Amino acid sequence: MSKATVKERLKYWFDNTMARGTVALIGWLALVSLVLIVTVSALTMWVTPEEAVKHHGWPGVLWLSLMHALSPGKVAGDTGTAPFLAIMLVASLGGIFIVSILVGVLSAGLRTKIEELRKGRSRIIESGHTVILGWSEQLYTIVSELAKAHASQRHGSVIAILAEKDKPAMEDAIRDKVGDTGKTRLVCRTGKPTEPADLDLMSLSTARTVVVLSPEKDDPDAHVIKTLLALAKRAGDHPPVVAAIASSRNMAAARLAGGPEVRLVDSDDLAARLIVQSSRQSGMSVVCMDLLNFDGDEIYLRRDPSLVGRTYGQALDAYATATVLGVRTPRGVLLNPPADTEIGASDEMVVLAQDDSLIRLTGDASPVEERHIVPAPTPARGPERTLMLGWNGRAERIIRYLDAYVSPGSVLDIACDHPGADAGVGGLTNLTVNVKECDSTDRYALEALGVGVYQHVIVLSDDRYEPGHADTRTLMTLLQLRDMQATLGEKYSIVSEMHDENNRALAEVTEADDIVISDTVIGLLLAQLAENPHLADVFGYLFDSAGSEIYPRPVENYVTTGEPVAFRTILESALRRGETAIGYRLAAEAAQPPHYGVVLNPDRSRAVTFAPGDSVIVLAEH
Repeated sequence: MSKATVKERLKYWFDNTMARGTVALIGWLALVSLVLIVTVSALTMWVTPEEAVKHHGWPGVLWLSLMHALSPGKVAGDTGTAPFLAIMLVASLGGIFIVSILVGVLSAGLRTKIEELRKGRSRIIESGHTVILGWSEQLYTIVSELAKAHASQRHGSVIAILAEKDKPAMEDAIRDKVGDTGKTRLVCRTGKPTEPADLDLMSLSTARTVVVLSPEKDDPDAHVIKTLLALAKRAGDHPPVVAAIASSRNMAAARLAGGPEVRLVDSDDLAARLIVQSSRQSGMSVVCMDLLNFDGDEIYLRRDPSLVGRTYGQALDAYATATVLGVRTPRGVLLNPPADTEIGASDEMVVLAQDDSLIRLTGDASPVEERHIVPAPTPARGPERTLMLGWNGRAERIIRYLDAYVSPGSVLDIACDHPGADAGVGGLTNLTVNVKECDSTDRYALEALGVGVYQHVIVLSDDRYEPGHADTRTLMTLLQLRDMQATLGEKYSIVSEMHDENNRALAEVTEADDIVISDTVIGLLLAQLAENPHLADVFGYLFDSAGSEIYPRPVENYVTTGEPVAFRTILESALRRGETAIGYRLAAEAAQPPHYGVVLNPDRSRAVTFAPGDSVIVLAEH
């Protein structure tokens, strides 16, 4: 290869200089301007010395040349000899050329800088903020709920979002879906959550919590796990991390990637449990969503030394404005423990209250009205028949959880046209599973199933279709079922699974007993954990079939109906059954949003007249 010439070296050096951007270009223009001014001044001193004397020598000539270069219009006012006018004309023409290029360079540089700022590539300077990594439908729920949670803060709060989307697009999407966030300010940044350099934009060392979402792309859990690895390997400390995993089979890898301090939410498992529990107890999904959102009462952990040595049953009357759910001990969380469980010095009470600032101990317990307490009925459990319409990736898990609830000899019939539907789920104890070919949107096919022989119907979202179309098919199935109930006079509970929260209003027209919107539930849970990661153990226990769970049960099984009864009496009636009452649901208000008749943490002394169809919400074993 031939040796580079001087010309090539100069050109290469010049190209590298120009590649440095706007500052380098302005530097070159400044150099050219200096050369022009010095040259014009020298010519003036040499060719027209009399004009140089008139303008006070070198200083005056340099100033005159500079003014002509910056303001070419000055040449119109010049007087003097022809050579002097010609030299000033050259200065003005050179100035026109230089100023034009300078304006163009500054305009392009400013436009580039504005575009960079719009892309959101600058490091945020915040502290105590919540960081959300990734983008999914759950983000809108999280932002909305955190904005409600922070509404009472004097100086507001900050939510910082990092995702592979344009900053303006993120801001517009949140503005359209969430609306006004009040005192909560949103800061969006464009970048990859899996890249440590992009994570540095979020000021993680000063953040309050980090929430990692499953992105809307193929194999979302791989991106979550890679993000957890990037957080773990990143230099410096980071705050508590909460992450959502879409598939249960990836939980072990996520725990290994994030470490023991990361709180993981198993989206598949939680949705499956909620669907099964809702199919067993009408109104369960509404109660859970009311418990998880920030619209009303929330769960808090509280240590009160005055309760040490008292039993759990005695502690139920300890608070005037909060309802006790359980105890958090050094060994773990116990919801609805035995009434004689003694509270230790290191134990924390798990309570439900409107705000932690309103939790206070009470001096006097409201009296119990014995005449309103009814004897506990003898549970009569026998084999059940359940119909599952549709199939998706979590159906097998739903079958296994349902098997743990029903009595031996129970039957589950699966009716769908999904090619993945399989009756070969092994290891079942109580269920017999059958698969039938059926288009769940076809009225005649549904009638041929004889739906009236079933006690419970579960309508699953078909994962072969995109979410919007799958919700439409679910709505069609619900409409057919409700019309069949009205026409044939049949009675069975219906729980349906949907994707979009906006379709809830449409689904309510079908009068479905429960509507489980998994993305919304996951978003609500992530928002709760973002506010208090320590609640992960509480919610993990709450949705685990091994311990006490939430059950809406008929009010007539606890107290008399048709007469005013204080909640303190219901609390005592539930306690005698080994249960903890946390609220009630009024059937007359079951169709009224946003709480759908659910009242959690009610005033103990306020008397309510209950009617058949109303429910008491309790924490209880099966």
